[in-house]
Amino acid sequence: MKAMIFAAGRGERMRPLTDTCPKPLLKVRGRPLITWHVLNLVRAGLVDIVINHSHLGHMIEEELGDGSRYGARIVYSHEPTPLETAGGIANALHLLGDEPFLAVSGDIYAPYFDFSQALEALPDNDAVGQPIPFDQRDIAWLYLTPNPWHNPTGDFALDMYTLANDGDPKWNFAGIGVYRPDMFDGIKAGEFLKFGPLMRKFIEQKRVGGEIYHGPWVNVGTVEQLEELNAPMAKRAGA
Repeated sequence: MKAMIFAAGRGERMRPLTDTCPKPLLKVRGRPLITWHVLNLVRAGLVDIVINHSHLGHMIEEELGDGSRYGARIVYSHEPTPLETAGGIANALHLLGDEPFLAVSGDIYAPYFDFSQALEALPDNDAVGQPIPFDQRDIAWLYLTPNPWHNPTGDFALDMYTLANDGDPKWNFAGIGVYRPDMFDGIKAGEFLKFGPLMRKFIEQKRVGGEIYHGPWVNVGTVEQLEELNAPMAKRAGA
C-alpha cells in the first residue's frame, strides 16, 4: 500500500510563521510535523509516500529529499495553486496507482498512531476473530477521534463500523483514511475540489467504513496550539 501526506495548505491561521515556512515543516517537540508522519509510516511498512505541496513546497523537498535517509521512497505532486484535498488526491492519482492507499493530513500531530492499521481496516471483528482487510464493501475507511475543542459538534456518526452523515454522537474526522482510487473517478487532474461534499455523498450510500482512535491527536491549527505542544521542551530548555 502507498501513502499520501497532504502538505499543500497555506496555513493562514499560523501566520506569520507560515510566511517563511510551510506549515508541515513547523517543528513539534524538535521534529517537523511532516517528519513525524514519514517516520511512523515507514515504521508501519508504508515506505512508498506521495506528498503534495504548493506554498513554499521546495522547502519540503529540500527537507525530506527522496526519503532514503528515513527508509522511504518519496515522490512529490506540486500544485501551483492549492487544489483542496479531493483535488489534490485526484491530481496525484498517477503516482498512487490502482490499489487502495492511505492518506494523512500533514498538519496533525498523532505520534503514536499505528499506520499498520490501514492494512487491516477491521481488525479482529469477524466470526472467528481473524482480521478483516479493507475490502470491496467500502470505498473509504476513515479514522475518527473524540471531538476537540475546535470541532465540538463533530463530523460523522458511526453505526457499528459504517459512517453516517447524521446521528448522535458525532465524532471528529482525524484527517487519516484509506481510499480506493475509483472514489475520485471523473475528477480531472488540476481540478479544484473539496473533500467534504464528495465524502458525504459516499457516506449517504453507506460505502464508507471507519473506527475511533483514542490516542493522542492534535490538529495543529494555531500558533497557540503549536506553543502548547512545545511547552514541555521549552520548560526543559529553561531549567
